Amino acid sequence: MQDEYSIDKARMRQAFHRAAKQYDGAAILQRQVREEMLSRLDVVKLQPQVILDAGCGTGHGLYALLKQYKAAKGIALDIAEGMLARTRTLFPTYKFWQSQPRFVCGDIETIPLATGSVDMVWSNLAMQWCNDLDAALQEFRRVLRPDGLLMFATLGPDTLKELRAASGADHTHVSRFIDMHDIGDAMTRAGFNAPVLDVMHYTLTYDTVESVMRDLKAIGAHNATAGRPKGLTGKGFLQKLRQGYEGFRQQGKLPATYEVVFVHAWTGSQPYTEPGSSPIQLMPRKVTAE
Repeated sequence: MQDEYSIDKARMRQAFHRAAKQYDGAAILQRQVREEMLSRLDVVKLQPQVILDAGCGTGHGLYALLKQYKAAKGIALDIAEGMLARTRTLFPTYKFWQSQPRFVCGDIETIPLATGSVDMVWSNLAMQWCNDLDAALQEFRRVLRPDGLLMFATLGPDTLKELRAASGADHTHVSRFIDMHDIGDAMTRAGFNAPVLDVMHYTLTYDTVESVMRDLKAIGAHNATAGRPKGLTGKGFLQKLRQGYEGFRQQGKLPATYEVVFVHAWTGSQPYTEPGSSPIQLMPRKVTAE
């Protein structure tokens, strides 16, 4: 029997393909998480030759990485061709790379790259769209070279908790997100060394529930679960959603909570960090953005 939270990859691919042109205008959380991930590289001693951005979206993560690691070559991988098309338009303006990045349309769970072909895998808020976390992590481990670095951010169980509660339990209106401890166990099973995980909570605020839904649609985050409503939800559902969400209003605003799990780990026997630095271990924090 199919898991009701299983992601329909064809639906997901189509949603992100359609959302590519307006994605950057609504990707507030993605920008904040990207900046946090980049800041964590400050204590990492690494000079990668090849960087894979897995689930690259519109390419701004790879843009920043190739600006920082000027000698590196980049690979942009995304399941949606529309996202890759937007990434291609970004790089002609760049002067930091030695050669044009490779653009690969593919799934994180079955990466179409050779074993041991990259030094660093980076993934910003894409892992939550995987059906099999173990398969994705094993693919990351496979394509990384010895002493390679994996760094990713994904969504945890508190994500969109307000929307989940307001939607009711008749269908799967919000995806299921994996707990940090289960991610850590999966990292160990995949053979990564010295995994470091921590959580930050971000809150975006809105005037109306329609604005929440509009932003989710703009970034391609449609409900692609197997247990989603198959017909039109109609005015009745929207009214129910409005009423349910109003209970969360604070200081005149509706919150949308995102629990973000940050992870990094190595394929080698020892993590490479700057002398005197310690592994990244941040306490859970809350960030609010309009």
